[in-house]
Amino acid sequence: MTCTESGKITMMKRWMLFCACAGCFFCALGGCERINDYSVNPNHRLTFSTDTLSFDTIFSTVGSTTKQFMVYNPNEEALRIEMALLANPATSGFRINVDGRKGDMFRDIDIWKHDSLYVSVEVTVDPNGSSQPLVIEDSVLFYVNGIRQSVLLQAYGQDVHLLKGGVTILHDTTLTADMPYLIYDSVKIAEGATVMLEKGVTMYMHSRANLLVEGTLKAIGTQDEPVVIRGDRLDEIKTSVLLPYDRTPGQWDGIRFGASSFDNEFDCVIVRNGVTGLMFQASQPDRVKMRIRHSQITNMSKYLMVAVNCHIEASDSEFSNATDSTLTLVGGKYQFTHCTIASYNILTNRNRVVPCLILSSLWGMGESETPYALRQAYFDNCIVDGGHSADSTRLYAGEIQFYTEDGNEPGNSETFNYRFNSCFVKTARQNSERFVNCLFIKSPSYLKTGTREDEYVFDFRLANESVGIGMADRSVSEQYPVDRYGVDRLSAAGGPSIGAYEYVYQEEKHD
Repeated sequence: MTCTESGKITMMKRWMLFCACAGCFFCALGGCERINDYSVNPNHRLTFSTDTLSFDTIFSTVGSTTKQFMVYNPNEEALRIEMALLANPATSGFRINVDGRKGDMFRDIDIWKHDSLYVSVEVTVDPNGSSQPLVIEDSVLFYVNGIRQSVLLQAYGQDVHLLKGGVTILHDTTLTADMPYLIYDSVKIAEGATVMLEKGVTMYMHSRANLLVEGTLKAIGTQDEPVVIRGDRLDEIKTSVLLPYDRTPGQWDGIRFGASSFDNEFDCVIVRNGVTGLMFQASQPDRVKMRIRHSQITNMSKYLMVAVNCHIEASDSEFSNATDSTLTLVGGKYQFTHCTIASYNILTNRNRVVPCLILSSLWGMGESETPYALRQAYFDNCIVDGGHSADSTRLYAGEIQFYTEDGNEPGNSETFNYRFNSCFVKTARQNSERFVNCLFIKSPSYLKTGTREDEYVFDFRLANESVGIGMADRSVSEQYPVDRYGVDRLSAAGGPSIGAYEYVYQEEKHD
């Protein structure tokens, strides 16, 4: 290439660069001209994606999640928002961000024709000294061409007992239901201390929060005022459909009972939406570890309940929906009566490879594996069910699995002692004295099993004409005459039925 040719190329590049810069300059000038050309017609108004932006219950002193609404200019001309502001910023606790700017008041915001902008909103609620939620309201005001428009902001503020930073309860304590409890980090019940949760207590567990029980936990609710332990998110999660966080697993950690913890009680208790549900560390089966009655443990993103060498009694209770096993019982003594043990949850079951119920005489893996004698695992009038196929060609397939030290799945009275009496078990048909008057293979029909995301609701009551209706051992039901919802098993038509819920006829719905 000659010097002349090289010079021509250099001049060409410079000319192209000059044209590009000049183009940007004149476009910018043109833009400045047009930005000043906005409508002054008072009939040209803004529109909004909502007229009321509502927050679910917000706990006092704890900030909300961020919500947004859109501001639209549907007109054929640009508009200038002369002012956008919060009506009562000093008292309401709301905060706004308009088109990327934080503050309480904004002036001269331009919005092109057929264009839009975001307004983000947060709120923090001051304590109000009341046990009941308090309505908090404010408005975002917009002034365009002398016309005022507004979007209402609304939240419910709830005072709470805030337990934060890791709390250890050293002495006997009663927690009353005057206000909910919001748990950050962890709460530990020390060995020798007993904590009583009275009827109506609600414990909201923040992300990764847990209860660590080295002493004793007694949660005694009623049918009308149960004790509830759940995640602290009260808003909705956007997936393929809108789902409340309250129905979404994995919101908090779980409840762990240490080796020194005994004589725990759950009566009319609901535990839901954690990573794990109840974990009972290796203990001594000669002393009662836990009694669970008329309760529901449900919707965990890992396992639902694991107990190692413990003594646990459960009746009239529902254990449902986990990605891992629903019940894993290793060694020890267990009695489950009129319980529904099921796993159908579409969100937690996508990757479930283990069965619903695992009975084992081994704990750990490899060289750390420890044998524990399964001295008793009795199930009377129970349902063991789930989405796995009850492979009728293999023993112990479907929703049960046995692990024994000597591979003795049929069991024995000393090291692997189990029995199912008048139960439905989702497995192959068994011809064994350990399965007495049991039903197999075909699952009961329930009112709702939440097998679609847009029907993310579960109701494990038996539907009309389901298997299991009237199939319970009446002599057992006489000792447990009232189901989880308080229905009398002994006077029910066609009863008593198996599972946690006595069958009640459902009126057919006609379109």
